[in-house]
Amino acid sequence: MRLTLTGLLIAVNVVAYVWQKTTHGGIGYDHGYLSPQDVLQHGEWWRVFTSAFLHGNEGHLALNMLGLLWLGTPAEAVFGKARFALLYAIAIVGAGVGVVYFGTYEIPTLGASGAIYGLIGALGAVGLRLGARGRALLMRIVPVLVLNLGLTFAFPFISAAAHIGGLIAGFLAGLVLVMGRRAYAERFAATFVAQPADAVPAGEHVPAVETIEHPPDAGPHEEADAPPLHERDPRE
Repeated sequence: MRLTLTGLLIAVNVVAYVWQKTTHGGIGYDHGYLSPQDVLQHGEWWRVFTSAFLHGNEGHLALNMLGLLWLGTPAEAVFGKARFALLYAIAIVGAGVGVVYFGTYEIPTLGASGAIYGLIGALGAVGLRLGARGRALLMRIVPVLVLNLGLTFAFPFISAAAHIGGLIAGFLAGLVLVMGRRAYAERFAATFVAQPADAVPAGEHVPAVETIEHPPDAGPHEEADAPPLHERDPRE
């Protein structure tokens, strides 16, 4: 079984959650959560990264890991492991900066959703980079983005600052990181374009076939230049 960076990230998040639950009294303890107060007053910028791997409960973890699996798998295929790792890190920073400068000052934030929004932004950037070939990809990404943004602003306990920050950072990073990976991006985008079952690729020859309704001019096992069947003497 091939190890993927997406799978590794999911495993790290799960292990981190188990650590949260089993140390220092559980989730209520500050295991590295992110709040503007801690960063701006005490310079604890490391919380931008630690908070991206911590979660508030099992449901929070499960939803984020499903999103990471669904979006991380194609993003890793398009960008490759190294660029995907860089993209994920940039999305985490974007989400963290959004929280620090636009989030509620004393309320801690945690979760992988900011980075996951970065993956949505990056795949959207891929669709834009591909032009007409990426239109089908964009048609899949935009509804997902609209739905998730609607949920973001519908519930007060969701950090809009983290989601928007991650989305913008991921989009900008995706525009740059997809350069040099166009062939992989086109291959991924092509999976969203419906192909007719009987379509024949351009330049390929369609072989002639014999059917009962349209018999060949030559009889079975005869030369192609033999007289047509309807012109022959049936006694031959």
